[in-house]
Amino acid sequence: QLQLVESGGGLVQPGGSLRLSCAASGFSLDGYAIGWFRQAPGKEREGVSCISSSGSANYAESLKGRFTTSRDNAKNTVYLQMNSLKPEDTGIYYCAVYCGSTGRGLRNWGQGTQVTVSS
Repeated sequence: QLQLVESGGGLVQPGGSLRLSCAASGFSLDGYAIGWFRQAPGKEREGVSCISSSGSANYAESLKGRFTTSRDNAKNTVYLQMNSLKPEDTGIYYCAVYCGSTGRGLRNWGQGTQVTVSS
């Protein structure tokens, strides 16, 4: 069974940081681009970042400078480091073997991990 599992979410105060993990099982992720997406309450899923198989990354324009995605092929894991968090960053965060500005091109999603930014 091929699977990606997100972890690392939680409750943080504005200005805080979190590091999310996306762990692959059943396959080696080193040959694939991995995207992060998020879905805020009442809104559609939106693209956060994409990291290519070679390690180059791009981000939603509004998130540049605060979010960084990286990969550790030895651990079969992709990460999303989130700094200077704001309440509007609240939502469920997902990873996928898919990249896009929205999540409309992918039918099946995992459970995701909840990020809540609140004072």
